[in-house]
This record gives sequence, structure tokens and C-alpha cells, in this order.
Amino acid sequence: MTFAFLIMGDYDTARDRAAIHGGAARIIGVANLDEACAAARELCDSGIGCIELCGAFGEEGAKRVIDATGNRVPVGYVTHLPQQDELHRAAFSG
Repeated sequence: MTFAFLIMGDYDTARDRAAIHGGAARIIGVANLDEACAAARELCDSGIGCIELCGAFGEEGAKRVIDATGNRVPVGYVTHLPQQDELHRAAFSG
């Protein structure tokens, strides 16, 4: 199965892409949710098997990506345990 991991931040979607294992695993940087939805549609059209999202997407962002894919592939998003809330706030607040 092929899968992709989308990360959201200060990225240029056209340039910030990588693939390993002959393209079976891909990572794509996106600047915002609209770019993520476009990338997800592109991935679905190319036959990707699964999409994982970084934690910046949250549940609502994941739902938008699922809608963008027409619910054709599994989409997950990264979460963390509540005991690390403070650490995550500190790490991603800047």
C-alpha cells in the first residue's frame, strides 16, 4: 500500500515533497488547509492508499480532507496524550 503524510506549516507545496521506498511513502508540505485538500485530491487521483495528517489539522481539518477526497481513502491525523498538552502547547506556540 502507498501512503502519504501531509504536514502543515511554512511550506511550498510544489517544492516541499519527498518520497521513499520507491514512492510507496510520501511526505508533502502544505501551507494551509486549501492546499492540503488539493494535494489530497491529487493523491487520490494518483492511487494513494492512505493519507495521514499532522496534528495541526485537528479533527475539523481531517474532516475537510476526507470531504476533499470524496471519502475514497482512509484519512487519519496525529494526536497526543492529554498528559503532554503543556509540552505540545509550548513546542507549537511559536
